[in-house]
Amino acid sequence: MLTRLRPRQLALVLALVFAATCLVNSTFVLTARSQDSRPRRSSAIAPRSLPTPTPTPTPIPATRATQTVSRPTPTPTPVPRATPVDRIAPRLGEPPPAPILKPKPTPTPPEPEIDEGSTIVVNTELVTLNVRVIDRNNRPIDNVRQNEFHVFEDGVPQPIETFSREEVPISYGLAVDTSGSLRSQLQAVIDAGKTIINSNKSGDETFLVRFISSDKIETVQDFTPNKDLLMDGLDSLYVEGGQTAIIDAVYLSSERVAEYKKGDDNDRRRRALIVITDGEDRNSFYKEPQLFQRLREEDVQIYVIGFVNELDKDAGFIRKSPRDKAVALINRLATETGGRAFFPQSLSELPQIANEIVRDLRTQYVLTYNPTNKLRDGTFRAIRVAVDDASSRDKRIALTRNGRTVPRGEAPARVPATRTPTKPAAGINKKP
Repeated sequence: MLTRLRPRQLALVLALVFAATCLVNSTFVLTARSQDSRPRRSSAIAPRSLPTPTPTPTPIPATRATQTVSRPTPTPTPVPRATPVDRIAPRLGEPPPAPILKPKPTPTPPEPEIDEGSTIVVNTELVTLNVRVIDRNNRPIDNVRQNEFHVFEDGVPQPIETFSREEVPISYGLAVDTSGSLRSQLQAVIDAGKTIINSNKSGDETFLVRFISSDKIETVQDFTPNKDLLMDGLDSLYVEGGQTAIIDAVYLSSERVAEYKKGDDNDRRRRALIVITDGEDRNSFYKEPQLFQRLREEDVQIYVIGFVNELDKDAGFIRKSPRDKAVALINRLATETGGRAFFPQSLSELPQIANEIVRDLRTQYVLTYNPTNKLRDGTFRAIRVAVDDASSRDKRIALTRNGRTVPRGEAPARVPATRTPTKPAAGINKKP
């Protein structure tokens, strides 16, 4: 039985071996073909360059660092702030320049016909004084004649060139302290401001300023004769926190008043600044000496309404109390500019104070004199005006600014004339 099965088994084994051999060969052939179909690498043949597509950036977290690296930051275009409020603020370093207002061209007067060899002298150095005359009870006196006035500069009598009591246009600023210290008085202050503005006459112009700290001195309404715009400006005032900068506010506001329409109306325009504040300066850029040096160069009367009662009146061993310092500053502002200081004890006094300021602005004498000292050396010249008393019991007191600072430069030269004489033009003196 075994003998018969061996050949069969052998044949089966051979068949299995043959099948296995065929299967291995076919697998080998398929593998070789598969390997031959793959691209072969060769160091001798450079791969063909294909255009590189622009990669799409993968979103990354928007941090400050990745934004700086991934894309350049575009230069921002400054956009002006759309607000009707202009800001008047001091700059660090040198004092800021005065606000520039393009002046109206002054018409040139016709040239006079004068003799050849004569000399004309144009009085470009005339000094203008706005003078209030009061009695000992601070009541205005309005019947003083020109020959009763006496002007002195550095103690030297000065010739009075012109004299008038006619009403001239008034340009004045109204600067309101809107810091937290005036929170409870603000509405009464607004009402007093309206009383003053309502007194404006034809030709008068007013500008309105609110101030807190040095960076919050803002023109609410620029110079205008329009009472409605000024009333709207007053109604828009609101209290805001900050360290009060009174010196900065007065410096910039008085500068604005002094430069407005300078040269127009033959400089017959009266200029004033009305300041409403508690008087405590906490954080001004300018110092008091800088302020008063600037005020001596300007013809601006300053009226101050000082709410000082809420300030601390306790003084230190070597320093004044906040209230004493405020009173001293307010009084000096008024005295050195020929203005006036008010210290109301209650809000009910504000209407009367407003009326007194209006009366003072309307009942003043305007004097001009030609200074005898022609040197332009940049020095300060003290000014004093005296008035003759009407009687032994009627004392009359003249109030005006206490001096002026002379600009540096050369005195105006005399101009030789070349034409025949006619009637001299106004404002020109003929001298042989």
